[in-house]
Amino acid sequence: MTMYLRIRDLREDADLTQKQIAELLNTNQSNYSKTERGLKALSLEEAVKLAQFYKTSVDYLLGLTDQREPYPKSRRK
Repeated sequence: MTMYLRIRDLREDADLTQKQIAELLNTNQSNYSKTERGLKALSLEEAVKLAQFYKTSVDYLLGLTDQREPYPKSRRK
């Protein structure tokens, strides 16, 4: 349940509405509300979008780390 608390807290800390984040994720407010409450699973695509938007890592969103800063991008050739 950590993930659902974190995505709600990040949204509230940014003074955004559920409707605004729903638009970012190409869904409606009702579906996003279910996600925040843990009634609908967050897809991998949605998790990546949220992590990029909030400038954090997917691991932070999922509660796998308490480090909010994103990981440095890898330099693949």
